[in-house]
This record gives sequence, C-alpha cells and structure tokens, in this order.
Amino acid sequence: MMYRLRAKFGKTGLASRRISLPAAADLVEACFERGWTDGLPVVPPTEARVLEILDDTPRMPDEIIGLIPPNRVECTIEKIAINAVMAGCLPQYMPVVLAVVEAALIPEFNLHAILATTNAVSPVVMVNGPIARSIGMNAKGNVFGQGNRANASIGRALQLLVRNVGGGLPGEIDRSVFGNPGKYSFCFAEDEEDPRWESYAVEQGYAPDASTVTMFAGDGVTPIIDHMARTPEELCDSYVGCLLATYNRRQVNEVAAFLVVGGEHQKLFHDAGWSKQRLREELDGKLRIPVRDLVPGRSGLGGLTPEERRNPDLMLPKFRTGTLNIIRAGGSAGKYSAIISALGSSGLKPVTKEITP
Repeated sequence: MMYRLRAKFGKTGLASRRISLPAAADLVEACFERGWTDGLPVVPPTEARVLEILDDTPRMPDEIIGLIPPNRVECTIEKIAINAVMAGCLPQYMPVVLAVVEAALIPEFNLHAILATTNAVSPVVMVNGPIARSIGMNAKGNVFGQGNRANASIGRALQLLVRNVGGGLPGEIDRSVFGNPGKYSFCFAEDEEDPRWESYAVEQGYAPDASTVTMFAGDGVTPIIDHMARTPEELCDSYVGCLLATYNRRQVNEVAAFLVVGGEHQKLFHDAGWSKQRLREELDGKLRIPVRDLVPGRSGLGGLTPEERRNPDLMLPKFRTGTLNIIRAGGSAGKYSAIISALGSSGLKPVTKEITP
C-alpha cells in the first residue's frame, strides 16, 4: 500500500517513460504487444513495484551501471529494477541482480560475444555464500530445473535487461543456430553444505562467508550417469569419457566446462579420502588427446605451434585454451553428475564478483 501511495501522490524520482493505458487494459498483454517479453508473461512494471524493489538497494536510481550490449545502451539502476520486476524478482533479490549485471559487464566475460555467437551458449549465473541461502536459492535437487523463484527470476532479469535495454533480440544480433533453454534463465546456487570441499568462490580467493556471483557461458547440461563405479578411479574414467566428447572429441581449442559433481558421487570421493584437488589432478592427467586425432581448422589444429604439428603422438590437454572447473550441486537421489559445457578462449572467461548491498 505504501508504494502505491508514493506512486500516486509522491515524487518518485523515476526517470523512465510512463505509458498510459485504459483502466480496462490487460497489462500482461500490453507487455507482449510492446515486445518486452521473452515469450513468457512478465510482471507489469508499475511504479509501485519498481519503487519497492529499489528500496532494497542504497544505490541511486539514476546511477549508470554500464553499457548493455549488443547496442551498448546506458543502463541505470532504475532500468535494472524495472526488468527485475518484470522477471518476477522479490525486492530482496535486488543486490544479487545488481551483482549479476555488473559481473556480466566485466570485459573478460565478453557478454557481447555470448549474445552474438552462432553457438548455443547463454550467460550462466552461480551464486555462492550466505545470501544464496537467505533468499532461498536452490542448490540441491532439480537444481537446474523449474520450481524455485529466486533461481528462475534472477537469471531471467539479466536476459530481459539484455533484450529490453541492450536490444539483444533473437534473429537479429542474437544469431544462435539452436539457442538453449538457459536463454530464459540459467541461475543456481552452489551446494556449500559439506565443508570438506572448498566452494568455487573460496577457490577464487573469497572468504567463506562472502556472497558472490560467478558468470560463465554455458550451452546446456549433459548428464553423467554412473551407478556402477565403486572407486574414485572408476568414476573418473566415466567423467573423462564424457568430458573428452565435449563439443567434439577431436577439438581441444575453445572448449571449457563446469563439472558438477552430484551428491552420491561426491560421497564416493569423500569416503575414499579424495579432495577436490586430487580429483582435478586425476582428470588433468587423463583429459588428453593426441595431435593426430585433432580436427583440422581453427578449433582443432589451428593455433598449434609448428613443433606441436610435427609431433602426431604429442598429447594435448582437452581444455587447451579453456578451463575445466569443478563445483558441487544437485540432489542425492542417484549416482549422477553433470557437465555444463561452454566456449573457452582467452576472450571468454568465467568472472566472479562479490555481492554488496
């Protein structure tokens, strides 16, 4: 009620253009007609709703946070709030949404390239730290699926911002051949419940009690199903077979991935005394491909040194120009893990940013 009264009688300080509609108008359909949606209904961004969500940040509505690609349009805190409302965010999500947008604009992440590529990638958001738990984000069962408001709406807010502010429209700047469902929203929390494995954020140098967002490019989820492995070595062999097939078994350039270890698989490693570093070392030793097996062209033999080309028996790392990262998420109702594969090159890197009020 307070925000409705402020919108009606007070000076809101909002700079965005107002749109007047007849009292009987269907506001949801009006958003569709104006092209503000991702194909699903959005929450109409009334002044009252925008004012309420802005109250959860001390930052001024007219602060310019950066230039949103692909059209490099100035984006204010107010514009972010409007799209967060449309995405279905609650006010308490606003600090996370702001950090997501700021992380997406870090040059190393290269949001423009992710939007314009013919590949299927989309921005992926991973949240670490106390804030993920305080706003009720899902890190466990069905972690990449539907049903959690925070996961769904925070990732969607970025996608709507790219569309409505940056002009990133499918079939125009967005030239993806397939796309993927993550272009609606791909957002989750890392499972940090078991302290025996450091979280991704801690590995990046952040304190265990810090709240962070990590952004990386991802093009979908590939399950790893192994109900039979009884030793870490056997399970690693399953991981290696799936990871080597990422994009193309004969490709070592421009490939990256996040290996998501499921609950029961993590228990197998723990019971054997394996740390995350021990798992990483085992994988690094096995994720190698001989030069003779590489596909010709930019993503295979391209970029090799003359010495490498002359040695067909030379074993090259699968993730030669990209990175393989290991995280923990998902439920414990079966012996599953997963791969989120992605483009990996010097111009496309995961980035992490601390969440502040």
